[in-house]
Amino acid sequence: MQTTTKTRRRFPARALHVVDIENLAGTAIPSQLQVSALQRRYVARLGLRPDDQVVMAASHLGLLNAALGWPHARYRVRSGPHGADLELLDVLQNEDVAARFTHVVIGSGDGVFRQAAAQLAGRGVWVTVASRWGSLSPSLARAALDVVYLDAPQIAAA
Repeated sequence: MQTTTKTRRRFPARALHVVDIENLAGTAIPSQLQVSALQRRYVARLGLRPDDQVVMAASHLGLLNAALGWPHARYRVRSGPHGADLELLDVLQNEDVAARFTHVVIGSGDGVFRQAAAQLAGRGVWVTVASRWGSLSPSLARAALDVVYLDAPQIAAA
């Protein structure tokens, strides 16, 4: 069954944030303090509305720090090579995201998200990538409609 724009509008405008905390923190096992600092920077740059949903993925080694440092998210856990990426891809590909959300933020710089980003954009979903400067895959950047660098200095409005 193909979802139409008319069907999607049944739901309120809201965003899904899929966060690869290990990628955004730049370490395999981020500390609780690193996760908390990253959450503050993420919210300052991208905002989170009350109806938005955050899905965070980590390995079993980093899950506790992720959950304590960024409370009120939905957590997915998978260890092994690219475990967090695979969990987030499962959400993007198997939970009818395009019918439920008008905006998706991919919190990762990994190129493995390129195809999911392009498919969502093709279905009318606004796709933003949140990444660290210097760790963003060029193919993912091209698939997104905009990019936000979490570690770039913010410029104050005049």
